[in-house]
Amino acid sequence: MKIKINGKPYLVPQSLRNVPLLDFIRDVAGLKGTKFGCGKGLCGACTVHIDGVASRSCQETTQEVAHQRITTIEGLAGSASPKQLHSVQEAWIEESVPQCGYCQPGQIMTAAAFLKNNPTPSEEDIRDAMDGNLCRCGTYPRIHKAILRAAKERYNANR
Repeated sequence: MKIKINGKPYLVPQSLRNVPLLDFIRDVAGLKGTKFGCGKGLCGACTVHIDGVASRSCQETTQEVAHQRITTIEGLAGSASPKQLHSVQEAWIEESVPQCGYCQPGQIMTAAAFLKNNPTPSEEDIRDAMDGNLCRCGTYPRIHKAILRAAKERYNANR
């Protein structure tokens, strides 16, 4: 069985077919951006995109995601250039969002999937969409501001 992470195929040995996707991403693929938080799908630190949908990688096994596109924080901007950033990542930098930074990959992945489906969100839309992602440092106001900035910049770029 193979799974594809950030466009790269990985062979999944029989012994790893029922391990959490998070463990495979970090320990086999060597992609350390996706974080372990609670292991119960409650905090959002392990959020990745599975076929474009924000999903908790600690709650999916490698077997469950076979034949689906998995995108981690490392692959969010695509493969055009390793230095290229996604618009949400750029907004995160502009708004100085991270404090400790641990939750930020999951926050960014959730925000990117959200903006793909709702490119002109209200403050309430953002609060609702980001509700399941926890930040111990309390950077929620900066997170919301960065999401609004990314939405506005995308909107202006598409006009």
